[in-house]
Amino acid sequence: MIDYLKKTFDRIPLASAEREIINLPNAITLLRIGLIPVLFFLLTSPGETWSLIIAIIFVCAALTDLLDGYIARRYQIVTTMGKFLDPVADKIIVNTAMILMIPIGRIPAWMVAIIIIRDFVVDGMRSIASSEGVVIDASNLGKQKTLCQIFAVTALMIHYPVFGIDAHTVGIAVLYLALFLTLYSGADYSLKFFHGAIRKKR
Repeated sequence: MIDYLKKTFDRIPLASAEREIINLPNAITLLRIGLIPVLFFLLTSPGETWSLIIAIIFVCAALTDLLDGYIARRYQIVTTMGKFLDPVADKIIVNTAMILMIPIGRIPAWMVAIIIIRDFVVDGMRSIASSEGVVIDASNLGKQKTLCQIFAVTALMIHYPVFGIDAHTVGIAVLYLALFLTLYSGADYSLKFFHGAIRKKR
């Protein structure tokens, strides 16, 4: 199936510069971003059934992150645009989902604020470091934080008890773990940033 999609996409007549932007992995990433308006519409006043449907849509969107990465590596079509879009898409869909759940009382606003501010600060530090020739690689802590966020958001979207398990309580518990990893990984990035700045001055 993936081979068929890849061949179909490659038949589209595009210049090399356009191909840098318009390829199958990037199209999947853009599709993930395109699901945000759907979440916005469905999260206005979800009941039990729609909450489960929203969670399934969100999980599918999260899984496309693995799919576009696999396709990019498998067919060696890793592009600069793809490297930019992929992490941005992840942050946009997770952060947007958290923001949309604030008005319906499923997630505390202060936790969302801390997570989003941390993302802005870390992205800023990595951009500054990169402009100075210092590369701060993504850490495992950051990846673990993202996985916890995705799990927490999924459970909070479900919200209602499933098979006798209170999804909301589970989601909040995992979100606290994500918050801890958010602060811990943020501190780790900060140390790498300042150590890199010191080495640069020397």
